[in-house]
Amino acid sequence: MLHLASQSPRRRQLLEQIGVDFVVLDVEVAEQRAPDESPQAYVSRVARDKAHAGLAGMAHASDAVVLGADTEVVLDDEVFGKPHDAEDAAAMLRRLSGRTHAVISVVWLVSAAREQCAVCLSQVRFAPLDESTIAAYVATGEPFGKAGAYAIQGCGAALVEHLQGSYSGVMGLPVFETARLLRDFDATAGMSLNRADWPR
Repeated sequence: MLHLASQSPRRRQLLEQIGVDFVVLDVEVAEQRAPDESPQAYVSRVARDKAHAGLAGMAHASDAVVLGADTEVVLDDEVFGKPHDAEDAAAMLRRLSGRTHAVISVVWLVSAAREQCAVCLSQVRFAPLDESTIAAYVATGEPFGKAGAYAIQGCGAALVEHLQGSYSGVMGLPVFETARLLRDFDATAGMSLNRADWPR
């Protein structure tokens, strides 16, 4: 049985979209980037820590497989996490305005016997944003709880001028990479996680 170490409704939605059966786990992991840690290494570590935290709480289930994921917005080597308040959200959007930023999404699958990961890198270019546009978007409340203070699957789509990469990866879980990872993990481990007809 697959367990999702995330409370993200977007990740649940994307797993359901590809027909995956799973159980949600509530995990708490510190998300603090080390001074000498690259953005990708940081995102990967947090995703892996989430998966291991979920697995640690299931010591009684020897056949458990846990999925942990993390997605962050990166500009000029700075990781943009979730905004603390409206002022922080507006500041992030000003920084992203008219520029191309990276979105790094990493997925880890771990079990008692093995672990494997997939990385998805996307490039997102924002249109130039004036203060009234930023204020109106922040007022929707959508930026809160979102890395980089926007949701590409919501009203934030109107801010995005161009996307190169994975739409679902920017949402929070790259569907293609996740499906392939589940299929490969399933085949190598000799277990049946959910279904036999994984997308190929």
